Amino acid sequence: MNQFLQWTEQQSHLILLYFVLFFLFLLSVIRFNKPETNKYKLPPSPFKLPIIGNLHQLHGSPHRAFQSLAQKHGPIILLHLGKIPTLLVSSVDIAQEVMKTNDHVFSSRPETDFPKRLLYGKDIAFAPYGEYWREVRKICVLQLLSAKKVQSFRFIREEEINLMVDEIKKSPLSTSVNLSELFVSLTYNIICRVALGRKYDEGQGGRKFKAIFKEFMYLLGVSNMADLIPSLSWVNHLNGINARVEKNFRDIDTFLCEVVEENIEKQRRIGGDGSSEHEAENFVDVMLGIEKDTSIGTPLARDNTKAIILDMFAAGTDTSSVVLEWAMSELIRNPKIMEEVQKEVRDIAGGKPILNENDIEEMHYLKSVIKETLRLHPPLPLLVPRESMEKVQILGYDIPAKTTVMINAFAIGRDPLWWDDPEKFWPKRFVNGGSASIDFKGLDFKFIPFGGGRRGCPGIVFAISILELSLANLLNIFDWELPKDMDGKDLDMHESSGITVHRKNDLLLTAKPHYY
Repeated sequence: MNQFLQWTEQQSHLILLYFVLFFLFLLSVIRFNKPETNKYKLPPSPFKLPIIGNLHQLHGSPHRAFQSLAQKHGPIILLHLGKIPTLLVSSVDIAQEVMKTNDHVFSSRPETDFPKRLLYGKDIAFAPYGEYWREVRKICVLQLLSAKKVQSFRFIREEEINLMVDEIKKSPLSTSVNLSELFVSLTYNIICRVALGRKYDEGQGGRKFKAIFKEFMYLLGVSNMADLIPSLSWVNHLNGINARVEKNFRDIDTFLCEVVEENIEKQRRIGGDGSSEHEAENFVDVMLGIEKDTSIGTPLARDNTKAIILDMFAAGTDTSSVVLEWAMSELIRNPKIMEEVQKEVRDIAGGKPILNENDIEEMHYLKSVIKETLRLHPPLPLLVPRESMEKVQILGYDIPAKTTVMINAFAIGRDPLWWDDPEKFWPKRFVNGGSASIDFKGLDFKFIPFGGGRRGCPGIVFAISILELSLANLLNIFDWELPKDMDGKDLDMHESSGITVHRKNDLLLTAKPHYY
C-alpha cells in the first residue's frame, strides 16, 4: 500500500511538472506571437513557434509553400525563419515597392555562410550593397555581359547547338533522347568556352568537373542551420554539411587555379590577351587583364577573379538548361502549340537545316513560347534574397532594417489578378492583347523571371540568346513525341528542389528528323 501511495505521489509530481512545462511553453508561444505595437506596425504574420518561428509551415517546394501562405495571409507577410525576420512578397504592387520605389533601401543581400565561403566572400550575386559591388557589377555589365561581348561569342553558341543536334541525330529512331542531360551538357559547354576558354567535358576529368559543380549548385541553395538558428549550428557538423562545403570549396579552388594558370600560359604562348583571330577573349582573360589595371577604383586580386567567374558560371548554366527543359515539357503536353510554333520556325527557316541567330529575329511566336515558359517556370522562383539597409514603410507597414526580403516570382507570374487563366500554358498571351508588350527586363513587375532594379540579372541578353537559338533548331530539325503508350497529359511535371527548379524526373522524348 505504501509503495502504491509513493508511486501515486511520484506520478502526481511528474504530471505537475509536465503541466508547468506546458504552461511555460504556451506562455512563450503567446508572447512570441504578440504584436510589437509599441515600436512598429509590422505586416501580418502567421502563427509562429519559439526558436523555429515559421519554419514548421514550410512543406515541400519553398516557392509553393510561400504561395500557399500568401493565399491565406495576404501578399505581404512577415515570417520568422528561425532568427531571420523575412518579408515575403507575392504581389505586383509590393514587388514594385521593393525593386523600384524603395530599391535604394532593398539593394543589399543578407549574409549567408555557405555562399560566402564558396564564393570567397568576393562575388557579385551575394555581395552586400556598397562600393565593391558597384565596381564589380560595372565590370560585368561593360566587359563581360555587354551586347557587343555577347555577340562576340555567337560562333560558340552556334557550334555547340550544332553539336547537340548531331548528337540527337545519332540516336536510333525508336530510342528516347534524354533532353534533360543534353541541355545541361549544352549550357555547361557554352559557359565553359565563354568563361574558361575551353570545354571540360571528356573522360573522367569531365565527369569529375560536372560532379563538382553539381555539388556547388546544391550547396549554394541548401538551408543552413547556422544561419537560421545559430544555437543549433552544431547540427551541421553531425550531418556533414560543413565538411561538404569545405571539400567543395577546395575542389573548386583547385580547378579554378588550374584554369587560370592554363590561361596565363596561353597568353604567354600566343601573346596579348590570349585570344587568337578566330576566338573571342574569354572571361578569365578579361579578368586577368583587369587584375593588372591600376586605374579602377577597387583593385581586384586572384580570389576576386575566381569569385566572379564562379558567379558567371552559376548564373548561366542551370538557369538556361532548366528553361529549355520546361519549354519542351510544356510543348509536348500541348501538341497544338507545338504545331503552331514549328510552323512559324519552319516557314521562316525556308528549308535551312541549321539556323543561326539572324534567322530567329522574326520568330515572334517562338519568343512568346520562351516568355510563357519563364512566366510559369521561372528558373529561380524565389529571387535571390534582398536585405533592407534601413527602416522603411511599405503600404503603411513598417519594415525594420536588416529584414530579409523574399520575392516570389513564381506566385507573381501566376497571380489571377494580373493573368488570365494563370495556370494555363498559353504563349499567345504575349502575341496579342494587353500582355504583348510585356518584357522580362525588370520594368514590368508582373513578369520578373530575371528580377529587377539594381539587383536585376545583368546576363539577360546572354541567356536569351542561348534559349532562342537552341529551341528554334530543336523545333526546326526534329518532330518530337513521347515514348510509346504515353500521352501528353500523362507527362510527369513534378519539380525537384534546389536554388533552380528542374524537373524531378528527366525529360525523355523521341526525335524524328523532319524532312523538307
